[in-house]
Amino acid sequence: MRFIKPLAARFFYTLLLYLLFPFIFFKLLWRARLQAEYLQHIGERFGFYTQTSARPLIWLHAVSVGETRATVSLIEQLRRNYPQHQILLTHTTPTGRATSEQLYGDKVLRVYLPYDYPFAVQRFLRHFQPQLGMLMETEIWFNLIHACEKNHLPLLLLNARMSEKSARGYGRFATLTRAALQTLTGIAAQTAADAQRLAALGGTNITLMGNLKFDIVPTNEMLALGNVLREQFGATRPVFLAASTREGEEELLLDAWQTASPQALLVLVPRHPQRFDEVAELISKRGLDMQRRSENKIVPADIQVLLGDSMGELFAYYAAADLAFIGGSLLPFGGQNLIEACAVGTPVLIGAHTFNFADATRLAVETGAAQRVSNAAELVAVAANLLRDAHSLSTMRTAGLRFVARHQGATDQAMQLIQRHIASV
Repeated sequence: MRFIKPLAARFFYTLLLYLLFPFIFFKLLWRARLQAEYLQHIGERFGFYTQTSARPLIWLHAVSVGETRATVSLIEQLRRNYPQHQILLTHTTPTGRATSEQLYGDKVLRVYLPYDYPFAVQRFLRHFQPQLGMLMETEIWFNLIHACEKNHLPLLLLNARMSEKSARGYGRFATLTRAALQTLTGIAAQTAADAQRLAALGGTNITLMGNLKFDIVPTNEMLALGNVLREQFGATRPVFLAASTREGEEELLLDAWQTASPQALLVLVPRHPQRFDEVAELISKRGLDMQRRSENKIVPADIQVLLGDSMGELFAYYAAADLAFIGGSLLPFGGQNLIEACAVGTPVLIGAHTFNFADATRLAVETGAAQRVSNAAELVAVAANLLRDAHSLSTMRTAGLRFVARHQGATDQAMQLIQRHIASV
C-alpha cells in the first residue's frame, strides 16, 4: 500500500475487514474456551450500546490491563479538573474491562471499543458524542481515526510508544499509517526514540510527555494488603516473585527452580487469568508443593510455590516480595512493565526480551534498580544470591524509588495537551 492514495488504501483495508467478518465470531468463540467473558457484550463490538450519559463525555481507549492501569493518574486529574464531564473508558479485552471495574467502579462508564468497521465506529461516535478522544500507547485504527476527523472530534494519541518491531509492521502499510498519524490532533510520545519512529512513519504535531506509568502511585489499600500477604508468606522467609509471566516461561522457571531448590518461596503470578489452572497443572506435574493465593491462608514452610491466582493485586504482590522478576522477558514477548515494582522499592530482575519497554528497562538497569539475566538458570542463580545479600537488595530498593521519582510528571504534560483541545461547556 506504499504507492496508492489514502482513500484507495483505506478502501482495500476495509474490504479486507469485511472479508474477515465471519471469522470474528469464530475468534470470539475460540477465546471463550478459556475466558467466557469474550461472549459478553458482543453487541458493543459492533457499535450497539445501552449505556448513556446526560453529561458531556471525555473518552479514553485503553486496550487491556497495562494500558488501563496506566490511566489511573490521568483519570484522577481529569475528574478533578472537569467534574462536569463523564469519563468513558473503552477496552478491547475482558481483562482490561475487569481491571477498569476494580480501579474505578461506577466512577466511569466502560464499554468495548467496536471493531474498526466504518458502520461500527460511526455508531459508537453517534451514540456517545464525546467532546475529546484519547487513544493510549499504540492504538492506530485507520477507520476510527478517519471517522473522528469526519465528526470534527479532536483525537489524541497519548503515552504513545512505537517499538522498532511495531514500526516495521506499520511501515508495511505506509500510506494508511501516514494518513492516520497526520489526521490525529496531537501525539504525545513517551520518549524521544518513540517520537522519532512516529515521525518517520508520517506523524506530525508530536510532543514528548514521558511515561504515565511512572505516575502510578500504589494505594494505601494495596500497601496494606502487601503487609497482609507478607505475613501469610512468612515474615522472615525470602520471597521471590515472578510477575506477569507468559506462556512457556513458567516451564523454564519451574524447571530451573526445581533444579536449584532454593529455600525462598516462589510466588508465581501469570499475566493472563485464564491460564491460572494451566500453570497450576505445570507446578503439580513437577511435584512441587503448591498453594493458591485464593485460599487466603498462611503459607506453611514446606510450600515451595504460591500461585497468584488473583486479579488486581500486583502492587500488593510487589510490596510483599523481596525481589521480583518481570515476565514476558525470558521469551520474546517484549517484556512487561517494571515501573510498578520499582515504585514500591522492590528490586527487579529482567530477561533479555524487553522491546516493549526498552527505554524504561535500560534506565532501570543503568540506575541499579534492575539487573538483566539471559536465561532461566541464570535468573534463579542471581535471585538466590541476591536474596542472601541484604546490602545489595537495599541498594537496589533505593535506586528503584529514585528511578521512579526522577521520571514522574507525564500526567501534567498530558493535561496541558488536553486543555488545549477540549471543548468548554
